[in-house]
Amino acid sequence: MTKAGTAVAATETPTPVVPLPRRRGIELALIVLAVLLSVYGYCAVGLARTGAVPPGAVGYGAGLGVLALLAHVAVRLRAPGADCLLLPIGVLLNGLGLVLIYRLDLETPGDRAAPAQLVWSTLGVGLFIVVVLLLRDHRVLQRYAYVSGAAALGLLMLPILFPAVNGARIWVRISGFSIQPGEFAKVLLAVFFAAYLAANRNALAYAGRRVWCVQLPTGRVLGPIVTVWLISVGVLVLERDLGTSLLFFGLFVILLYIATGRTGWIALGLLLAAFGAVAVGWLEPHVHTRVEDWQDPFATIEAGQGPNQLAQSLFAFAAGGVLGSGLGLGHSVLIGFAAKSDFILATAGEELGLAGLSAIFLLYGLLVERGYRAGLALRDPFGRLLAIGLASLVALQVFVIAGGVTGLIPLTGMAMPFLAQGGSSVATNWTITALLIRVSDSARHQDDPEAER
Repeated sequence: MTKAGTAVAATETPTPVVPLPRRRGIELALIVLAVLLSVYGYCAVGLARTGAVPPGAVGYGAGLGVLALLAHVAVRLRAPGADCLLLPIGVLLNGLGLVLIYRLDLETPGDRAAPAQLVWSTLGVGLFIVVVLLLRDHRVLQRYAYVSGAAALGLLMLPILFPAVNGARIWVRISGFSIQPGEFAKVLLAVFFAAYLAANRNALAYAGRRVWCVQLPTGRVLGPIVTVWLISVGVLVLERDLGTSLLFFGLFVILLYIATGRTGWIALGLLLAAFGAVAVGWLEPHVHTRVEDWQDPFATIEAGQGPNQLAQSLFAFAAGGVLGSGLGLGHSVLIGFAAKSDFILATAGEELGLAGLSAIFLLYGLLVERGYRAGLALRDPFGRLLAIGLASLVALQVFVIAGGVTGLIPLTGMAMPFLAQGGSSVATNWTITALLIRVSDSARHQDDPEAER
């Protein structure tokens, strides 16, 4: 063979494909660390309160460890290319939430919430495993877009038929059993929004009439957008829940911007959300009271009625300082009935301090970032919008809750993802984590031809 022929043959030799690393071993190591940190927190609470390690520490650690290990095995079998940080973050946040709820249970022996939360956490991990094992391709969900939308609307309207709890109609309670349908509805709405926008992204980007500085789309696709806004305001009026309304409408605006790439939607969405919130804030007494508390959280103290929940929350954050008082040594239980749910972040702020609170926010930020990264890596529009929508749900919910308990925005009645008491919330967030696991695995398979499906 001539030198020229040898050179041509060398150039035609295919480059060997190097399989991308799975990092399942890293995931397992991080899961073990998350379980150990949770058990350490559990023991620290017992030592601070009674001077002895709690008798249930071994059982708690074993239970959490088994759940995390089963979830890891499911990921290893069905999603070997998934992001290695998503599952450990969920385990750590869920474990820390159980520790905080157990700590607050010690102050309220007649109202123990940790056992029920552990049962719901088990159910949540079970849903995680089912989704990872059975949902082999996230694109299957696109076929059920309108079914998901209709089911979500039905779940949103369901609490209207039941009495209000603490001024808001967001719960369904039957014979001592309660669920929050809005938590499940948000995942279904994310599926519907992602499917609708993926199918109509070209029509949405097509310019129609120009109103002020915003270029609106054609009337054919503008109708569903206005409908979503009206539904979000309707939920706010009928259920007296500012947080749910902001969450759903914010999700749609974010996905609308991602689908079209037009910044005008952000401005229009903020304008419509502000208009709806201000209008209902003045007309609805329950929401108006929360706005007044936000504007002057110490008004009840000045009136001689004692501190309200928001004032107690601010006191707890202030008492925590930089390093906190230590697990089990705070007084955030003074907040009252919502200390384990809406205001559990105040307990974290007081007993873990600014350092611990920053670490928690970093965990949430990392969870959201990995979701965004998985979505942006996908080539199919539906998967991209679904991953970004699910990650945005976590980001919006953390902002709404943290902003409310710190006095940044008016208070809302929502549960901090994974941390707060609430079975519907923890089960839903495990489902979101499972869907992000599936999407991240699909994104990895795009670039790894040797991956096993």
